[in-house]
Amino acid sequence: MASYDLIVIGSGPGGYVCAIRAAQLGMKVACVEGRETLGGTCLNVGCIPSKALLHATHMLHEAEHNFAKMGLGGGKPKVDWKAMLAYKDDTIAQNTKGIEFLFKKNKIDWLKGWGTIPEPGKVKVGKDTHEAKNIVIATGSESATLPGVEIDEKTIVSSTGALSLGKIPKKLAVIGGGVIGLEMGSVYARLGSEVTVIEYLDRLIPANDAEVAKAFQKILKKQGMNFVLGAAVQSAEVLKTKTKLTYKLRKDDSEHTLDADVVLVATGRKPFTEGLGLDKLGVELTKRGQVATNGHFATNVKGIHAIGDAIDGPMLAHKAEDDGYACAEIIAGQAGHVDYNKVPGVIYTAPEVADVGATEEELKEAGRAYKVGKFSLMGNGRAKANFAADGFVKILADKETDRILGAHIIGPYAGDLIHEICVAMEFGAAAEDIARTCHAHPTYSEAVREAALACGDGALHA
Repeated sequence: MASYDLIVIGSGPGGYVCAIRAAQLGMKVACVEGRETLGGTCLNVGCIPSKALLHATHMLHEAEHNFAKMGLGGGKPKVDWKAMLAYKDDTIAQNTKGIEFLFKKNKIDWLKGWGTIPEPGKVKVGKDTHEAKNIVIATGSESATLPGVEIDEKTIVSSTGALSLGKIPKKLAVIGGGVIGLEMGSVYARLGSEVTVIEYLDRLIPANDAEVAKAFQKILKKQGMNFVLGAAVQSAEVLKTKTKLTYKLRKDDSEHTLDADVVLVATGRKPFTEGLGLDKLGVELTKRGQVATNGHFATNVKGIHAIGDAIDGPMLAHKAEDDGYACAEIIAGQAGHVDYNKVPGVIYTAPEVADVGATEEELKEAGRAYKVGKFSLMGNGRAKANFAADGFVKILADKETDRILGAHIIGPYAGDLIHEICVAMEFGAAAEDIARTCHAHPTYSEAVREAALACGDGALHA
C-alpha cells in the first residue's frame, strides 16, 4: 500500500494542475486516471480537438472567401476529412504527452484506472488501495442528456462523437444554442453542412450579454447557419436514411419536424461523480449534483476536497485550473482563492466571443448605476485590413467611480483581448486607466482602448 500527501482523482485541467502545484509545494502526489491518456475531457475530447477543427475550417473559410481579395490564387482547396481528423488527433497526442512529461518532471505517480474512495484517507484503484492525507475530486463533467433523444455517438452524437464523424454530414441538427453547439455547428457549416440550431430559449448563449448574443446570431446567420429559437425538442428517431427530429414551438405549442443526417446534442454538461462512493462516505451534494464545498474546496468530510466542473462555478477548463492551483496551496497551508466573477468565457468561433464580469442585464437587475463604452471594429484599421471588422468591444463601468464591472467582445482574437480587462478588474482599475494606457498601432487591442475612451469623453475613431 502506497502512502501519499495528496491523491488527485482525475487528470483534466483541474486535476493535473492541482497535482503539479502540490508537487511544487513539496508534497508526495499521485493522480488517478482511467483513460489511456492524461488530460481529461478537455485535452482528449473537448477544448483542444475542437479548437484544432475550428482552426482548420477557419483557414478553409479564409481560402474560399478572402484569399482572392488579397491577390492569392490557386483555386478552391479540397477538404481531406481523414487528414483533418489526423491533424486533430496529432494535436491531442502532443498535448497529452506533454502532461505525461510534466508528471515525470514533478515526480507525480500516475495511478492508472478508475478510482473509488472506500473511506476517508484511502483511494482504491483496481485491486490496490492507497493511503492519502488529502484527496481531491477532480472528475470533471459529462454531456447532459435529453429525454427522447438517445445518444449513440454515430448518428445522434454528443460533442465527443461530433469530433470524430465518419464523414461530413449534408445536414446537421444541433440541439442547444450554447458554446459547444455553436462551435461545432460552425465547424461543419464551414465544411459545407446545412446546419440548423434548435434552442429552447428565445436567444442564443443565454449567459452572455444580450446585445452581443443578438449581434452574434446575425453574423452566424450570414455565415449560413440556421436557427430555430424557443423550441422544445420532443424526440429524435433514427430511420434508414436519416434522423427525424421533432420539436414544439413554445409560443404556440405547434409541432414541427426536421430531417438531418446527424444530430448533435449540446444541451450542456453535468458533474461526473459516479462510482466514487460519495454517498456511502456521506459527502454532501448540491441539488444540481455538484459536490458541495465550503468556499475553500473542502467537503463536509475531512481530508476530501473537490474542484473544477465537479463543484459550483462556471464549467470551464481555466476555472478548473485556477481551482486546482488554489486548492493545492490551501492544502499546503497557504492562502488560495479564485474569484469566479473574474473568470473569462470564450466562444472560439470566427469571430470569437469573449466576456468577463457582469452583463448589462445583470447590472440593471441589481439596480447598479453604470455607463457603457462601446466601439465598433469597423473603426479599427487592422480589423478592416484583415476582413475581420464584424463585431465590437463593450465595456461596462460604474457610473460614479469608473471602475470596470464587465466587458464583452465580439471580434477577432476576442479570447486574447479579454485578458487586458481581466487584469484590470483584478487590480480594481477604472476604464480611464485602460484609456490612458498606450496600445500599439495597428492592433485589434486598440478597440479595447477605444471602448474605454467611450466610457469617458468619447472614442477617438468612432
